[in-house]
Amino acid sequence: MYDPTVFENLKVAFENHVYDLDNLDQKITITNRMDRMDLAVLARDFAIQFKVVGLNNMTAEISLTASLRELAGELLEMPGENLGCALCLRFMKRVQHVKTQCNQIEQALNTIWEDDIELTQTLSFEYGQDSSNYLNNIELKFKEKINEEHMEDIPDFLYHVLKTVEVLDQI
Repeated sequence: MYDPTVFENLKVAFENHVYDLDNLDQKITITNRMDRMDLAVLARDFAIQFKVVGLNNMTAEISLTASLRELAGELLEMPGENLGCALCLRFMKRVQHVKTQCNQIEQALNTIWEDDIELTQTLSFEYGQDSSNYLNNIELKFKEKINEEHMEDIPDFLYHVLKTVEVLDQI
């Protein structure tokens, strides 16, 4: 009998909760979804992208990744391995006052997520367009891997993601 991996179980749990926020609660609108098996490195990637209703200037994305090491360790039942999935959040937001807004974003995210994240902000603009308007790709990588023990935390986690979008929208 097929026994789903930690990645599969977490992916389905996240999908169910996020789709409920879209279809039932109508708090978000899902704008993109990706479920990929990278055959070059035998890794799994899942991402679901959405906008919070009423906040159309921001996009949020939740991403799960499982490498070959995690997948093989789980399937081969290797003892003593720290198995699980990498969790990452991405937020896309336009900024005009780079130093001020990026600093405020960093402070806000460190307050919300405390020491659980590694934060990166990458700014870009389209050549030929007004270069005073930058796209800030904000990436939060969680330091700890997650596994099935974290499934009951998903609703609270998603609540914090929505609150993060609201806070970032105000900056």
